[in-house]
Amino acid sequence: MPMFDELASPERARRRQQPETLRLRAVMPVITVSDLERSMVWYRDILGFAVAEEARKDERLTVVQLKAGKVRFLLRQDPEVRSHRRPPQTVQLYCATRQDVDKLAAGIQVRGGAVEEAPGEAHAGRDFTVVDPDGVRISIFWRPEA
Repeated sequence: MPMFDELASPERARRRQQPETLRLRAVMPVITVSDLERSMVWYRDILGFAVAEEARKDERLTVVQLKAGKVRFLLRQDPEVRSHRRPPQTVQLYCATRQDVDKLAAGIQVRGGAVEEAPGEAHAGRDFTVVDPDGVRISIFWRPEA
């Protein structure tokens, strides 16, 4: 299977649906947080992401790019959120893994995190849910084909 569309065979390109539909290779959610330092620590130390990059303006941390396997998240500080002039944006993320979700959930708890929904059977697989410091729900699921 080609990594990029331009590497696809001309025959395969002709068979594609017309008009052409959107095909994505990855997604990087941007999560607006109320306290960037606190959120970076939570995603890194509790959930297990690695910090890939940090951006600063006038010595102040403004954006953090996190990575876990092939997935990346961006955390950004919103001055309006920090000053409580408006609520943070909320979203729920549903993340696939091939790792043992029971072990992942246990590790999060050992590192001081709270698992909101314990690992359980769901849709021919297993999943659990955590909530970040700003209320973003993150469900991590395993399925045989994930």
